[in-house]
Amino acid sequence: MSLEATLPGLDPAMEKEFNPWLAAEARFNEAATLLGLDDGFQKVLKSPAMEVTVHIPVELEDGRLEVFTGYRVQHSIARGPAKGGIRFAPDVTLDEVRALASWMTWKCAVVNIPFGGGKGGVICDPTLLSKNELERITRRYTAALMDVIGPERDVPAPDMNTNEQTMAWIMDTYSMHKRSTVTAVVTGKPLNLGGSRGRVEATGRGCLFVTLQALKKFGLEPSETKIVVQGFGNVGGKAAKLMHQAGMKIIAVVEWDGAVYNPKGIDPEALQKHRQETGSITGYAEAEDMDRFEAMFLPCDVLVPAAKENVIHSKNAAKIQAKIICEGANGPTTAEADQILDEKRIFVIPDILANAGGVTVSYFEWVQDRMGYFWNEEMVNSRLEEIMVNSFQDVVAYGERHKVHNRSAAYMVALDRVAFAIKLRGIYA
Repeated sequence: MSLEATLPGLDPAMEKEFNPWLAAEARFNEAATLLGLDDGFQKVLKSPAMEVTVHIPVELEDGRLEVFTGYRVQHSIARGPAKGGIRFAPDVTLDEVRALASWMTWKCAVVNIPFGGGKGGVICDPTLLSKNELERITRRYTAALMDVIGPERDVPAPDMNTNEQTMAWIMDTYSMHKRSTVTAVVTGKPLNLGGSRGRVEATGRGCLFVTLQALKKFGLEPSETKIVVQGFGNVGGKAAKLMHQAGMKIIAVVEWDGAVYNPKGIDPEALQKHRQETGSITGYAEAEDMDRFEAMFLPCDVLVPAAKENVIHSKNAAKIQAKIICEGANGPTTAEADQILDEKRIFVIPDILANAGGVTVSYFEWVQDRMGYFWNEEMVNSRLEEIMVNSFQDVVAYGERHKVHNRSAAYMVALDRVAFAIKLRGIYA
């Protein structure tokens, strides 16, 4: 479903506002200016370290030969190996992959893990391909990138339309070429092939940890906190379940086909079971259906946009009635909406901080693979909590000290850390 289909009355003039790459650039420029970085250093921070385009010949099930195009971009390797997902989609572009790689640089830096940013993609429609065809594409794509990826160079992970099976194929292909099993070449693998416990819930759990810190900052008790969750997939669904278990009240859940509301609270696990049985969250006996656009504007303590980009924009930001926004999705708020939310004094936990739990546990997986020693889930979760809490405090303290809102503070922290690493290393010539 297109973005336009999810936003009523989309004005063509708003196309610029909804361009996530322009939004990322605007936020980079603001943070770089506030940090006082000179033009030359800004160019260094903006420019990808490497961009690779590969063409992947694959024999399809019907005997036809097809050639698919794939990309891998390493935006930064200043702080460590590039880190970022691989997506399979018909609308993948090099510009998209380039922008997503830069976001990964800032996300890894804001939670202070030793990775740079990377991203990959293959132009294909997985719904039209068999499992065998997807495996052939994945293995040939991996083979083409043998000199680019690796535990010390670039560590891919799952993204849109890829999963732990895809990562298993990449790990196996890479290992066959290296003549040894190299589990640390990718993260997001099955547990039996070197995956990490706690990875599935990591992004939602990270949202929980930073939300708890925000509640503490405002003197709100979890048991008295009302939550609206927009998006009930892996991130939103897991976040809702964990927040419910922590005593918070999930008063509304919003999905692409409708929304449900109960001011007394919704049990996310029961709602998930209802959706598995009926195919939709609507019609749930323990809540009333309501308009999916209006549900986002319910009075609440915390709004968790955890579905897709640009759901909070200049035309609707003034209607938000949450005290806190925890951005579980990437880019759910446009740059123009930031100013409106700031004027309304809404406390925003920006995406590059709020949803960094996933990449943090991917880092743990990489560490465990390299050690050959695996942690129990309690250790994974406690170390995730430590990193998310420390990162939240770093960003909020930075924002208060420099009198900027949290998003600018997060970008400034991230840019400062990457710039510092580059300055320490020097420019090789």
